[in-house]
Amino acid sequence: MGKLIIDNRSSADDTAALRAVELVMLQGRISDDGKQYCYLTAATAGGRKVMISTDRNKRSDRFVVVDDKTPNALAQVRHD
Repeated sequence: MGKLIIDNRSSADDTAALRAVELVMLQGRISDDGKQYCYLTAATAGGRKVMISTDRNKRSDRFVVVDDKTPNALAQVRHD
């Protein structure tokens, strides 16, 4: 099993964000010819609409959770 990085930038609590990430993971690696989790997924976490983006690193998977009502939400999804 590899390392998971979860960056919760949303207003949902960490438990709800973790459950949203779980939904992405349950879909499996469906992006980049089966190498990466879905690049961008819309979900509900703790009653809030969120977007989860993913990035596959050499030794880890990174998930960034942001509110979907936030202005420029897609800009927040960028991985620094």
